Amino acid sequence: MMRCIIVDDEQLVRELLEDNVRQVPFLQLEHSCKSAMEAIGVLQAKQIDLIFLDIRMPGLNGLQFLQSLNNPPLVILITAHEEYALQGFELRVADYILKPFSFERFLKACNHANELFGLKNKSKAPIEKNMDFFVNVEYTLVKIIVDDIEYVESMKDYIKIHLSSANKPILTRMTLKAIEEKLPVERFIRTHKSFLVASSKITHIKRDFVCIGSSEIPVSDGYKDNVKRVLNDDGE
Repeated sequence: MMRCIIVDDEQLVRELLEDNVRQVPFLQLEHSCKSAMEAIGVLQAKQIDLIFLDIRMPGLNGLQFLQSLNNPPLVILITAHEEYALQGFELRVADYILKPFSFERFLKACNHANELFGLKNKSKAPIEKNMDFFVNVEYTLVKIIVDDIEYVESMKDYIKIHLSSANKPILTRMTLKAIEEKLPVERFIRTHKSFLVASSKITHIKRDFVCIGSSEIPVSDGYKDNVKRVLNDDGE
């Protein structure tokens, strides 16, 4: 859903645009403004994705208003004056509609803006990095699949990585802190100074242990809140 505002000093045009906006399912009208100064107040108070903007208005005109915005939302210019088209596109507006216009022309501009909106949001989405990593095992690099880890056990300068897919744990020279930094914090919990557990692999919980199948991992007093957090998350 794109949140939009209308900025036009002519009441009849505003009413036409309001009616058109209501017919487009992916638009949500937040405000209809009769001046650029009124629109500035709305932009300061609300998150707006699209502006339907007139150019010739008393006081601050549409282009001056657009140039004053540091990070403007998408803009569709709607005007009776075609001479501003080049300047409008230099300001990277989504579309430029000449009055009078049909609903079909209006909808075409909205569809284009919606495509740009989707691309803009996609480019902002965080890129999920590959969390899998390699460890050194007897002079060989062995790949560890994060989703395969059940729990990690510390043994001074070494750790044992217990995997769902293997009968024996992987033994590598590494500290528990070092492997903890490689793992997604929201998916692994400390239950003890020497144990790190994949919370999704826990099958049942005893008083002083969490269990993954038949394996019992100790829970010390200092880390019991971590286990309570897992219980609360599962209960939501």
